[in-house]
Order: sequence, then C-alpha cells, then structure tokens
Amino acid sequence: MAYYWGVDSASAVTKERYNCVLTNYGKPLYWGRYLTTVQNASDGLTKGEIELLRNSETKVLPIYNNFRKAVGYREGRVVAQNASFHAKRLGFRKGTPLFANVEKFFEVDSDWLRGYVDYLYGSDYKPGFYHDPVNGDFAAAYCKAAAEDPRVADQSILWSAEPEPGATKRRNAPRYKPVKPNCRANVWGWQYGRDATTCPIDTNLIDGRLYEML
Repeated sequence: MAYYWGVDSASAVTKERYNCVLTNYGKPLYWGRYLTTVQNASDGLTKGEIELLRNSETKVLPIYNNFRKAVGYREGRVVAQNASFHAKRLGFRKGTPLFANVEKFFEVDSDWLRGYVDYLYGSDYKPGFYHDPVNGDFAAAYCKAAAEDPRVADQSILWSAEPEPGATKRRNAPRYKPVKPNCRANVWGWQYGRDATTCPIDTNLIDGRLYEML
C-alpha cells in the first residue's frame, strides 16, 4: 500500500505559507483545512485557498470542528449535517470524507458517532474522524459504536493522532504505524507531527485509498 505525505493547518493557506512548507519540508500532496472559522481555533477554508491548492496540485482534506463535545445521536447527526452543508458550499465533490475533529479532551459517546455516520451515509459525503486513540474517550466509544452498528466500522475513516514522533520533511517521514482502536477500523490517516517549528503546520501520512477520495 502506498502512503502519501501532506500537512494540515488551522490557519489559512497563503502563497507564503505554501512556499514555507515547500521550501522547508517538501511538496504537500494534500492539505487538511477546517471548513469553518471557529474563534481561537481555526480560520475557515475559502474558495480562494482551494484554488491556490488545486493550482499547486495539492488536494484538500476537509475537517469540521464547530462543536465542543461529541455526545448524543441527534447531536451527531446535526454536526454531520453542518459539515455536509459547508462542504457543499465550498464545492467538495461527492464521495469526499468529512473529518469530524474529535479532540482528546472531548466527552464522546457511541450514540454521537453513530449519528454522524448515519447522516453522512445517506448524503454525498463519507464519515471521517480525527481522533486520539490513546488519550480520551474516543477509542472506547468508537468500538462500542462499531459493535452496535457494523456500518460504523465499514463506512468510517479514522485519522489517528498517535504516536507523535514529531514533524519531519517529506523525505524523512516515518514508516506508517498509527495507533489503532482495539476493534475493526479503517485507520487511513496518521498525524505524526504536530506544531512544526518552521511553518505553522502538522505533518501527516495517509493511505492511498483515502488520498484517492480527496
């Protein structure tokens, strides 16, 4: 299986920021960006950024983070609906995975995860979860949700934040070895380096199957 190197950032992609990554780390094959502006957390992705990235032959990996906990089936559906609305507004094509940003300090339950998956299953997009499989409630909630509904394991794409050996240049990326939950899971993304020193980015490796969906 081929693995592809790329980055993500909470701040907007400008020509300067792109060139910073290009010069110091290598060419990113994709760039993870947040679909909406959340105060003190993220700049919302714009059509101008998408154009800049496409012109640079860099794909866009969409992340949704406008929620503070992941509890309750109905709430999971609402977050998925909002993520889907913004992905459509920005012109993301059918079949693109939308990654809910589930932080390690969030309260998480299996109902919320099932709600998120259920809503997106009937939409134009695929469910994805950025998560920490070691710290916090995600791994246990995910395995419970997958046991309750096999569709969770079938449909979801997981983007793991562990382990964290640290940011590297593209050519020095580690071998693909993200931590996975103790149950069936498509762990197709790994954020292996956070808060790079030279440019404000995180570094990632993703599975070729995810890369093709972007």
